[in-house]
Formats: sequence, C-alpha cells, structure tokens
Amino acid sequence: MGAKEELTPLTAWQRELRQQFPIITGHPALAYLDSAATAQKPQAVLDAAHTYLTTSNANAGRGTYPWANRTTELVDRTRQRVKEFLGDPAPERSGVHFVGGTTEGLRTVARDWLASRLTDGDEILVPYADHQANLDPWLEVQRLLAERGVGIRVRGLPYQTESGDYDHRALPGMIGPRTRFVAATHIHHVYGGDMNVHRLREAVGPHVPICLDAAQSIGHLPVSVAELDVDFVVFSGHKALALPGTGAVWARNSPARGPRFRPGGWQGTPNTVGIASLEAALDWLEAAGTDRIARWTTALAARMTDGLRHLAPYEILGCQASLAADSAVQRRHGIVSLRHHDIPSDDLGFILFSHGFMVRADSLCQAGADEKSAAVRVSVHAYNTVEEIDRLLDVLASLG
Repeated sequence: MGAKEELTPLTAWQRELRQQFPIITGHPALAYLDSAATAQKPQAVLDAAHTYLTTSNANAGRGTYPWANRTTELVDRTRQRVKEFLGDPAPERSGVHFVGGTTEGLRTVARDWLASRLTDGDEILVPYADHQANLDPWLEVQRLLAERGVGIRVRGLPYQTESGDYDHRALPGMIGPRTRFVAATHIHHVYGGDMNVHRLREAVGPHVPICLDAAQSIGHLPVSVAELDVDFVVFSGHKALALPGTGAVWARNSPARGPRFRPGGWQGTPNTVGIASLEAALDWLEAAGTDRIARWTTALAARMTDGLRHLAPYEILGCQASLAADSAVQRRHGIVSLRHHDIPSDDLGFILFSHGFMVRADSLCQAGADEKSAAVRVSVHAYNTVEEIDRLLDVLASLG
C-alpha cells in the first residue's frame, strides 16, 4: 500500500488532532518539522500543567497537608501510568524513576547500576553510530572503572551500512562469556529506522541485560516492553508531548539479569509539573492511538522519500532500498534526513525557514565518525499534514 492510500483513511482523524495544538493552529503559515528534537504540546497537556500549578503545587513525599499528598499521589500514579503505557507484564516487580530526560536517564543507568556490576575483563556492547547520549555514558563508565584499576572492553555494535540497522548476522560472533551488557536504540534519530531490538535479544541470549534508548519511539509508535524483552527503557517526556525537563527510566528488575535498579544518592525534588504533564501526555497519546500516529507519520515520511528520490541534487541518508512510497522494506518512522550536493545543510535550513519550514540542520548529535557532517532532518508528528510535505518537496525541487 502506498503512502497516499495509508493517509486517506486517517485524514479526518488527523485534522481533529491538529486542532488540539495551540502553537500549530496559532501559526498557520509555519510548518513545524522538528518533532524528533521536541514535540509540540496538545491543549490537554497545557491544561494539566496549569491545573496542577494553580490547585496543588507542592513538594512530593515531604508534607502531610492536602496539596503535598495530592502531589505525592500524582508522582506515584504517573509511575504506574508509565508501566501501563509500556505494556509492563510484571508491574509489581518493575520500577519507574523520573529523570530530566533521556540523556540523564542513560547516565543514571550507567553510573548507578552498570558500573558496580562490571569486573576486570568484562565486555559491553554499545552503539557508536547512534545518538551521542547513548554512547558517552558507557564510555564514562569505562573511564571511571579504569581509574579504579578495573579494565573493561567497550565494543561497538556492528552496523549494516546499506540499511543503517544493526548487523544482526555479525552479532553472534561478538558475544562471548564476558559480555555483560548491551546498549541499543529503538528508532534511529537520523535514519528513522527501527533497529530491530528483538534480534539483539536473540543474539545475546536470555541473560544479558539490554538498555534501550526509546527517545524517538515513546509517543510516536506503540512500545511493548513485553515484546521487546529489554531491561531498561529510557525516554524523554518532551519528545512525547509532555513538558521539557522530564523523562523516565523504566527498569524490568529481572533477578536473572542483575540487581534491582536503585538510583544512587539523595533524590531531591522531582519535576512535579513535568510529571503532571507526562501523565496527561500519555493519556492523550493513548486516546489518539499510537498505532494511528505511527501509520500517519510513517506514511508522511514515505511520501517525502518518494518525492526526494526523484530530485537528483539530494542525498537521502539511511536505507536506500526503502525510499519508494510502496516499498516493502521497512520505512522511516517519521524521520527523513537529507543533504543537498551543493548547498551546505545549515544554509539549506535557513532557506527552508524563509519558506516557512522549521527543520533541524546540523550534525544531529550523532556519535562516532560516520555522519559528522551536517544534514537537514525533517521529523513529523500527528499534527503535520500532507500539504506541508508536498509544499516542502516543491521548495526543495525549486532549489535544484
């Protein structure tokens, strides 16, 4: 089925959702195409933050008066809401810890859980061509342990250069008796592809913990921790329609794969208004349907790659076999990154804004040396329209 056929049945649904985003409807001449960096907020999320701040703003777990009690209940309730949203198969055992975002969450897993479990000669596998935030924490663990005289080996996950996916065929040869941990990404922030984490589990076996950077999947498509069989899911609230400065670490806490996750140090005041917004965002996403959001954004991305592949001046990053709208190969989950052969990407970003398009134009925080040169990234959400994509393609074509 082509992108057009997939989009048509959802048009009325999308039109109704779009009207719920004040910043979108308030700027009809602008097209916001940077949702992989941060998503816009529906009115329900803005209302939840306002209601919390004007009715029960207090510290959680510190007082016994009604406002404090309601805030404590909010934090506890949202922990359970995160578990429900992720399809947690064992919520009585798992844990949810609120953090400032994905970067902080991954670093918390690295420093407060992984570091104490590694001994001299152990190995970990990490993604050297994903987001910088999913590489630096694991390298930091290696440095910290080296200062204590403990040497661990950090190995890079192998990639299939033709698809941008992990090379699952090469993985079994990299797994050994000292493999203790794998860090991976769910949806790639540059290429937009699903990294097929279930194949990682098949390769590493049932006992090696896997930590998943889900910054580009939570809020964009259905995520089931029961199906993924990972041990940590880390995500940012601001990419999932909630306010900036909030995120979560979900921990499976499987006894077979290590001790219970307990963040170290004294836990100070949580971002309670952010947590209120996260609860509202998860409710909104569930009502809207993450399956329909995924269908819409994937079809929009397919419409864009299908148009771009006919424009000779452009290079589309990622899998080249999945550019056609009717491609049978896995298509991009709402993220399309590109370069013009003659126009520098930062200049192209300015040009596109002059036509009313807001896109990302830089090195995209990619780790490693593969994609250090700048690119333009177009990323969509439920509030974006077919007309915006078609108009963008027309502008790009005019620059040829």
